[in-house]
Amino acid sequence: MIWLGIDTSNSPLAVAIVKDGQVVAEEVANIKLNHSIGAMPAIERLFERTKMKPAEIDAIAVGEGPGSYTGVRIGVTIAKTLAWTLKKPLVGISSLKLLAANAALYNGVICSIIDARRQNVYAGAYNTTAGLTSVVEDGHYSLEGLLEKLKDLNVPVMFVGHDVDLFWESILAQLGNHAVRAPFTLDLPSASQLIQLASQQELPDIEAVHSFVPQYRRLAEAEANWIKEQKGQ
Repeated sequence: MIWLGIDTSNSPLAVAIVKDGQVVAEEVANIKLNHSIGAMPAIERLFERTKMKPAEIDAIAVGEGPGSYTGVRIGVTIAKTLAWTLKKPLVGISSLKLLAANAALYNGVICSIIDARRQNVYAGAYNTTAGLTSVVEDGHYSLEGLLEKLKDLNVPVMFVGHDVDLFWESILAQLGNHAVRAPFTLDLPSASQLIQLASQQELPDIEAVHSFVPQYRRLAEAEANWIKEQKGQ
C-alpha cells in the first residue's frame, strides 16, 4: 500500500511517501516559506524523485490541526483536492498527536505545544504507556491554564515541539523537575510518522472527503469578535 503524507499545520513543512511500511521519500523543512508556495512543489519533488505517479498512491494522510489557521487550511485543501481528484481515501491526524508520536519511546506523559500567540498555546498531553492515550485533550489554552492541568497530574512531563523553547522558562518555573525537554531532533513533525498513525485507522469511504474539515480547536478571531458583538447587543 502506498501513502502520501502532508503536514503544513505550523511553520514546518513535512511530506512523505511510504510504500508497504517503508519510507520511500521524505522531506521536512522549518524555514519561513509560505506553504501556499512551497507545499505543492515539495509533493511534486517526491513523485519526481521516486518516479511514481500520483495515481499510484492508495491513501492520503494529512495533519488536520490545530495550528496556524493558514497552514492547516492549506494542507487540508491540498489533501482534499488530491484525494477527490485521485479518488483516494483521506485520513486526518491531530497535529499535536503527530508531535507526541515523535517521542513515543518516552515512558510517561508527553505534552505537544504549538504557539498560539499572546501567551496562548495549542497543546495536548498523551500517556505513552497506554498507546498515546490523551490525558489533556487537544485544545487552545492559556499557558498558565495548561501548566495547571499538567501540574495536577503530578508526574514528569516531556515537552515536544519547536515552539516549546518560547515558553521553557515559564514551564520550568511551574513544573520544576517534573518538566523534561525532548531532544531537538524530535521537535519537527514527520510525514512518515503521520502515515504510521493514519495507517492504524480504518480507511474512510471516498465520499467522506467532502465532509472532511480542519480541526482548528478555536474560533477564528473574526468569529470570536462577531460573537462578542452579538452578546453585547
